[in-house]
Amino acid sequence: MANDTMPSIILAAGISIGLIAGSAILGRSLENTKNSDRFVTVRGLAEKDVTADLAIWPIKVRAAGNNLNEVNRSADEARAKVLEFLDKNGIQPQAIASQNVRVQDRQANDYTQNNNALRYIVEYTILIRTKEVEKVQKVSQMTDQLVAAGIVLSSQGNWDGNSPQFLFTQLNSVKPAMMADATKSAREAARQFAADSGSAVGTIRRASQGLFTIADRDQSARSEGDGGGQPSAPSPNKQIRVVVTVDYFLN
Repeated sequence: MANDTMPSIILAAGISIGLIAGSAILGRSLENTKNSDRFVTVRGLAEKDVTADLAIWPIKVRAAGNNLNEVNRSADEARAKVLEFLDKNGIQPQAIASQNVRVQDRQANDYTQNNNALRYIVEYTILIRTKEVEKVQKVSQMTDQLVAAGIVLSSQGNWDGNSPQFLFTQLNSVKPAMMADATKSAREAARQFAADSGSAVGTIRRASQGLFTIADRDQSARSEGDGGGQPSAPSPNKQIRVVVTVDYFLN
């Protein structure tokens, strides 16, 4: 009889041990699943002020009339005066990237409705491309001298058609440090949240990077304008901005 009951006792003990071990494993699994659901999503911001290192300045002059030869001559004279103005103020010829001409015959346009308009328009675009940013900024504020000399500056419908663009071309050189700063900012926000909730910040669950943006540093002032509804002139003073979004586990 004892020999018959011994295997049953051993089997029952084995089943009990298995159930206990399984319960412990299941408990740890549920605990890990619960912990994996505890995370916080935060954003980190990094900003950096820089100065533009490239100026691109399109100067557009135009002449109009009903005699094409006369209009061409007037446009050539205006272009020559602009080139003289640039040279006089220190913009060297090698900084002039291109000089393009556009001729428009309004009578050839089927959509023209004003029969009293001057027939021909000749427009020159003198494109300046240089790293002498400060010089371009200074000279671009002196174009009233061209207007005073009788030169018609064309804006093609844009108020700032003859304004320079100031660009920062060294973005790749500042990206790593800015990403580090943005991630540090995000972790500080996560630490504050964790401290308030009685938790501790764990490892990163997921992270994503926003786009790097470059805008005029005083863009808010530009958007408000000068009180007359028009924004101020572009500035070589820029601000780079990036936002990262990070999920941190909470322990």
